[in-house]
Formats: sequence, structure tokens, C-alpha cells
Amino acid sequence: MTNHTVVSHEQWVAARKELLAKEKQFSRLRDELSQQRRDLPWEKVEKEYVFEGTNGKESLADLFDGRSQLIIYHFMFDPDWDEGCKSCSFLADHYDRSITHLNHRDVTMVTVSRAPLAKLEAFKKRMVWHFKWLSSLESDFNWDYQASFKPEDIEKQQVYYNYETGRFPVNEGPGVSVFFKDQSGSVFHTYSSYARGLDMFIGAYHLLDIVPKGRDEAGFSYGMEWLRHKDRYDDIHFVDPYANKL
Repeated sequence: MTNHTVVSHEQWVAARKELLAKEKQFSRLRDELSQQRRDLPWEKVEKEYVFEGTNGKESLADLFDGRSQLIIYHFMFDPDWDEGCKSCSFLADHYDRSITHLNHRDVTMVTVSRAPLAKLEAFKKRMVWHFKWLSSLESDFNWDYQASFKPEDIEKQQVYYNYETGRFPVNEGPGVSVFFKDQSGSVFHTYSSYARGLDMFIGAYHLLDIVPKGRDEAGFSYGMEWLRHKDRYDDIHFVDPYANKL
């Protein structure tokens, strides 16, 4: 960083305007891609999925909660784990407070994991989250939507994830899936995204992208190695800023 180029104000503005032209082009391409995402064909959900939540047993159709659009975040939490994935927790820290706003655009968002409900609720309380979290332990949902993997497939390096078959290090994977329910009650799968496709949901990363050091992850064995659950950073005692306002 000490060897970075330093120029006059006029030269800086010229360089910034050159980059701005590329940023505008990127924004237009992103809008085009978003439209293509919305234009994807849908597939009807024929299988019955049942989840366990604080309201008892609920079907996939029930999860829409009176709205026509549903986002499900596939949170990595194996039934044998004592806590949820730290990277998924990073994403949850971002979307937790957005759900109220999504509700006012005809969108319901919930989180689903294979861990039993008691573990989900305990971890949710620890992390001071407010989103609806359901267990899919007794359902095929995780297997069908590329969020959990059989031990034998991991051993054979034949895991189907992000629409290709290959190696995967653990038996749970992150992802997001989107569904639509029409007036007749039929449910359709409209979109799913995995791996780096989830990057767009991580606001902190996009803020890091604009600072001089960027994400600064080159020295780690994998990108998110530096990450901790928000209550496990040594120099920070996490306090819920909304604790007395809800």
C-alpha cells in the first residue's frame, strides 16, 4: 500500500471518470442480468415438503404467509453440529433486518436447515436474530435443493452442487431458493443460487470492495477463513442495538 500511485487532483478526477464509465456499464449489465433471471422458466413443485417451526408443522405452501413470493436461505447447520456455519451466519446478519422491508414488496423470507428446531432456536437466540427458521430434518427438501449431501457422495467426490458434480468438503452447502405461489395455490420453483452466487447478498463485502485493501483475503487458505460469529471476535462484545426497541 505504501507504493500506491499518488497524483494531482486533476489526474485523480480523470482516472475516476474513466472508471465511472466502466461502473455505469457494469450497472447496465447487472440490470440486464437481473431481468434475465426473472425471465427464467419456472418448474412446478410437485413434491410435498413439511418443515418444523415454532408454529408446528408447515408445508412449503404455508411458508408464503399470505404473500406470492418466497425466498428460502439454505443455512448450513447439520443435525450433529453444535452451532451454525459462520459464513451462513455472516449472511444472516445481513438479511435479518431486511425481511420487514421485503414483506412490503410481497416477499416472505425464511431460513431452513436440517438441524432440529431446538438447536436452531438456541443458536438464533445466541445470535440475536429475528427471522423465521425452520427445520427440514424430516423432509427431502435439503437433498432436492442442493443444500445437503450424502456421506457416500462426498467420499466418492460425486456431490451435485451449483449444477455440477464434483468435490465438496462437508455435508452441508449454502444456497438460496426462490418460489412463487399463484392464486390457485400451486407453487413454482423460479430460481436457486449457490457458492459465489451468494456474494451479492453480503453487503459488508461490497463495502470492503471500495476500500484500498479490498477484501484482503489473499493470505488465507480460503476466503472467509478470517470470519467469526459476531459474538466471537476477541475485541468486540456484541450487543443487539435493537434490544430495547422491538
